Formats: sequence, C-alpha cells, structure tokens
Amino acid sequence: MAKAIPIRQSIKTTNPAKKSDRRNGRGRITTIATPTAPTASPLDDPELYVNRELSLLDFQRRVLEEAEDETVPLLERVKFLSIVGSNLEEFFMVRVAGLKRQVEKGVLESGPDGMTPAAQLAAIRERVAKLFQAAHECWQQQILPSLRKTGIEVTDYSQLTNTQRFSLNRYFRETIFPTLTPLAFDPGRPFPHISNLSLNLAVLIRDKEGVEHFARVKIPNSIPQFVALKSLPRQKASKNPVCQCFVWLEQLVVANLKLLFPGMKILDAHPFHVTRDADTDIQELEAGDLLESVEEGVWQRRFADVIRLEVNEAMPPAVLKILIENLEVDRDDVYQLKGPLALSRLRHLAAVDRPELKDPPFVAAIPAPLQPQEETEDIFAAIRRQDILLQHPFDSFQPVLSFLQQAAKDPAVLAIKITLYRVGRNAPVVEALLQAVENDKQVAVLVELKARFDEESNIEWARKLEREGVHVVYGLQNLKVHCKTALVVRQEGNLIRRYAHLSTGNYNTITSQLYTDIGMFTSDEQIGADCTDLFNYLTGYSAKPEYRKLLVAPVDLREHLEQMIQREIEHQRHGERGHLIFKMNALVDKRAIRLLYEASQAGVKVDLLIRGICCLRPGIKGVSENIRVTSIVGRFLEHSRIYYFKNAGQEEIYMGSADLMPRNLNRRVEVVFPVSDPKLIRHLRDQVLAIYLADTVKARHMQPNGNYVRNSNRTQEAVNSQQALIDRAVSHSTA
Repeated sequence: MAKAIPIRQSIKTTNPAKKSDRRNGRGRITTIATPTAPTASPLDDPELYVNRELSLLDFQRRVLEEAEDETVPLLERVKFLSIVGSNLEEFFMVRVAGLKRQVEKGVLESGPDGMTPAAQLAAIRERVAKLFQAAHECWQQQILPSLRKTGIEVTDYSQLTNTQRFSLNRYFRETIFPTLTPLAFDPGRPFPHISNLSLNLAVLIRDKEGVEHFARVKIPNSIPQFVALKSLPRQKASKNPVCQCFVWLEQLVVANLKLLFPGMKILDAHPFHVTRDADTDIQELEAGDLLESVEEGVWQRRFADVIRLEVNEAMPPAVLKILIENLEVDRDDVYQLKGPLALSRLRHLAAVDRPELKDPPFVAAIPAPLQPQEETEDIFAAIRRQDILLQHPFDSFQPVLSFLQQAAKDPAVLAIKITLYRVGRNAPVVEALLQAVENDKQVAVLVELKARFDEESNIEWARKLEREGVHVVYGLQNLKVHCKTALVVRQEGNLIRRYAHLSTGNYNTITSQLYTDIGMFTSDEQIGADCTDLFNYLTGYSAKPEYRKLLVAPVDLREHLEQMIQREIEHQRHGERGHLIFKMNALVDKRAIRLLYEASQAGVKVDLLIRGICCLRPGIKGVSENIRVTSIVGRFLEHSRIYYFKNAGQEEIYMGSADLMPRNLNRRVEVVFPVSDPKLIRHLRDQVLAIYLADTVKARHMQPNGNYVRNSNRTQEAVNSQQALIDRAVSHSTA
C-alpha cells in the first residue's frame, strides 16, 4: 500500500504560518493549512457552469422518463408522473417565487452561469412548458391506454351510462355535496381567496333575469380525487375479468353544479389550479418567538402572491381574464394545459390495490452484527464490538428505532439527545423519546421548525415533547439544523460510555422505506465526545472552533473538504493516481466546483454520483475531461451522501447530511462523519459506490452541454444498482 504524503496547499492561505493538526478518521495526524476563497481565473467562465434552476428542471425530466419507461410497473409509472407534478409545485413555490422577488427588487446580478433572474424566468417558462407537454402526452397516450388494458379505466363522466351516472350522482349528493361551498363574486361580495395548491372551478351562471354571474367552487382535497364506480364485468374475451372504473372528482362536481345553484342556468365551468409563493421569510428572534414566527409564516403561505395559474385549454378568454385580474397574476405565469390539472393528484390512482402492477415488495435485512449472539444481548453490546452500517431501505430501519426504544427503557441510560428535521406525522421515534422521559431519562431534542413544508408537523411534535418535560430547542438563529444525529449516554460500571447514531437521512420511518440513506452506529470515544460538543453547540452557547473527527458546518466542513480535495491533487502531482468519488443530491457550490475542475486538470479521476442538480460541466477538454457525472433515478430516491478519497491508498470515506451547496456549507448545521473501519470502507467502496458506478439501467450520464443520456452500450451486462442492492438484502434476510 502506498504511503500517504502530507498535504501541501498549493493555494494561498490567510495566514501561511498558522496551521492546525487534525486527527483524521483513521487515527492519523495530518498537518493542514486553511485556504481562502480562490481568486478570479479562467475557471470563473460562466460557460463552465450550468444554471441551478434549469439543472433542477432537467432532473424532473429524468423523473418523467421513469413514467415513460415501459419496463417500470404500470402503477409505479403513475406514481412517477405524480412526483413530477408535486416536484414542480414545490419548484414554483420556492425557486420561481424567489426569482420573481429578485426581479421585483431590480436585482440584476447573475450567478456563476451568468444568467440574470429575469433571464432565468424566461428560460424556466420555456423549459416547463415542454415538460408539461411531455407529461400530459405521457398520461394521455401511454399510461391511460396501458391502464385500460389491465382493467383500470379512467373515463370521462360524459362517457358513462345512465346507470353509472345515477350511482355517481347519488354518491355526490350523500358525500361530496355537503363539503362544497360556492362563493359568489359580485359588487357586494369580493373575489374569494384561492388557497395555495387548491383545485377550483370557475363557474359562469345566468339568473332568471338573464344576468350572468361568476362563482368559484373549490374541489375538496379531503375526498379521493378519483371517484370509483363499482367493479364492472368485462367481456369474456378480455384477459382482465374485472374493470375498475374511475372518474375525476372535478368532473362529477361539474355534472352536479345545478344542485349548488338551484334556479340558475349553468353556462360554463372550467377547472383552475393555483400555486402561491411558499418561501416565506421567518423573523428569527429568541427561541420563544421562533415558534410563533414559524406558525405565522406557515399561515402566510395561504395568502402569498400567486406564482403560477394552471387552466385548461378550453377556458374562454373572458373567464381567464377574470382570474388573471383578480389573482393579480402575470400572463407569463399562466399555463394552459391539455388534460387534467394538478398531476400530483395521480398519487391517489397509484395507490389502487393492484400489487401485480407495482414494484414487488422485499424484506429489508438486519445486518449480521446486529443479530444478537446471545438471547439476552442488547443493541449496545453489538455496537461496542464494532461500528455498524445500515443502508436503507435495503437494511431495515427497525434497529434505529430499537436503539432509541431500548435506550428509553434501559436503567443504565442516563440521557438521550437527538436532532429532528423531518419526522413525519406518525413518529415512533418521538414516542420512544416520550417513553424515555417517563422513565426519568434526560432527553434533549433539537426540532428544526424551519424544515420547509414540515413546519406544522414539527411544531406539533415540539409542543407535545415540551408538555412531557423534554428539553426542546427550536433551532439556531439564522441557521437551519439539518444534521442527523442521536446520542445515548450510558452508565457502565464506573464508566460513562456514549453511543451515537449518525446518518445521511432523517429519523422518519416512512422516508426510510422510500429514500436511500446510510447510517452508522458507533461507540467511538472521540465521535461520542464530538457529539456531546455538537449538542452543547446546538442547545447552549458553545463556540467550539473544530471537532476531533466530525466535520461540522458552518464551523469547519467546507475547510476540510477543500483540503482533502487539494490533498488528492497533491498526491496526483507526486505520481500517485488520485481518485475522488462523491455521491450527493446536488452540486452547486462554485468554490467546490472550481476545486474539482482543478483536480481534473491535475489528472485526478473524479466520479460524481449526483441525483439532481449539477452545475458542473463534465468532459470539457482541458478543464473537466477527467470528471464523470452520473445521475441515478429509480425506484427509490437517492439521498445518501458519501465522500471517498483514495489518498494514495490510505483510503478515507466520509458520510453525512451535507451536499456541496452554499446553503449546506454556509447556512446550515451539517455533520459529516468518518468511516474508520477498513472493512466498512472496503464495503462502501466495492459494494455500494462501485455498484452505483456500474449501473447501466437507471444511470444517466451528463454531457458537456448539460444534457443527460442513458448508456448506449447494449453489449454491457445490465446492472440496475438499486435492484442489485435489493437482491443482496433479500439474500441476507433469508440466509
């Protein structure tokens, strides 16, 4: 094995004489210096950077490809189409809303790619229009006919028989009608408020005097968006003996509008869908006020500016004019679509009970080190023996729950500390913490109230925890706490031992089955001490400048990641073959991109596994020809972050909660932790990263122009990385 050489920084430092000794993840002392921000260079050329927003839209196109892929189970294709719809809703609520505010303020500054906010909005509209068209064509021309062949019929109300209409109309009167509230718009009644993400009907009616009126009817989102008819027998020649028939909810409401407006003539009715600005500013004061501020911010979303208005192509210009004027929306923000609005509602159809049309289930594995060697052995004994990795959803999330549940009951446990970012509505993690309080444990919880779109859930859990006596901290001023860390402090004889769980993903039992994440159990003394210092930082006033093994943002994460990349460059210059493998959700940070360009120019091989946004352009001669960017979109949402450094044979791997984005490195509390066990390093290199890099089925490779292409080499063995990891989990669970 080659010997690691010291890091010699090739970039200037703020104080070249000032250096710090840092113990890395494998126990070696390495001397490092602190770099400053790079100065201007040809690597600042805007042509070398992809626009962040357009890159995110490219990711949505890759998600849509899964809906178009005939090898994907049919109802999973419906699910992917709904994901495109919900992702675009969030994109408009946050990203487009932010750009519009910049334009309103007269901001002309451009990002690394050189595009001004106004130019970005124009490009976004063009890109989104094409994406909408492709999505609706996928629904109308591919998925609907395929559903029909399998015995699932989504039909128009107008095509139903009289018997079917009678049945649905009765359902309308009994179930839907009581929930509807028609709102008139006339000189005596103002235009009604249209809530965010609501689907509505714009209704034109005529009274007995011949006067026309406008009314709005909101389609309730608490009722299934697909109204089911009773299963109907199919023709004998059909391979599907039963037909499940559905009608869109808004069509049933339109067909029965006369019950809402008795004595009136219904002239016309057209659906419309509203998206509002959801990126509200939170006025952060002291912790006691933060809870109220977040609650107020969530409430304000309902009344924020309209960012997007979706209507169908058949809506008359006069009706559209009423909406545009009263919603105060720009015409450029109106999208006239052919087909159903709010594709996110397709998730209701994807939930239909037809297992043969979905991905087959599998049994997640329990890693061998966590299987008790003796009947009375607890999880702490397993962690004392060795560090243990859990790769979800292929490995079960149950050991994480068991870790907290056993800690809650164990008489030897003195304290439990944890960070909660997104825990969801059903949260067994919180229940374990509440049980710990009942058993007189000291429990401290950092609940990040500013986790966008999870604020309401987090507020509820924070209040419940406080009521039961838990020490609850709501977050830090001007910082989001995004790290995923749990610490258990245990009395063992005369010793105090700390057990930690660190992860790339949230303590959420639902997303643990949908996202790929990796967590690690450890009783490493230095990591335990670092976790104690971290929680003191989160709950108190600690200003610790660095940690023993953990990399913590915004304290020192950026600094040390940059130093390790620079170290790889130095290895390459000294004759070693440098290699970096970074797996993350997004690559946006310009400083990080520049440094990766420098690594490529030095000859370092750089493999980037980036699910979503990538602002770096690979394959540019003289700049990035040694960089390969791969995006994997498949059954599960790729969410784990892994940073591999070859380090002249003394390999190092870090994992954690942070992507290489300015917000993660500068404005969030993130934790990236080392994997020290050589066996685990080899496992992550050969059984995780190598499998992803070998993917030929779900991988898309980024081109220098920013486009993504699938593997065109049909002679290669078909490798579906996620399926390979499932197969391995199944074999381990049945062994």
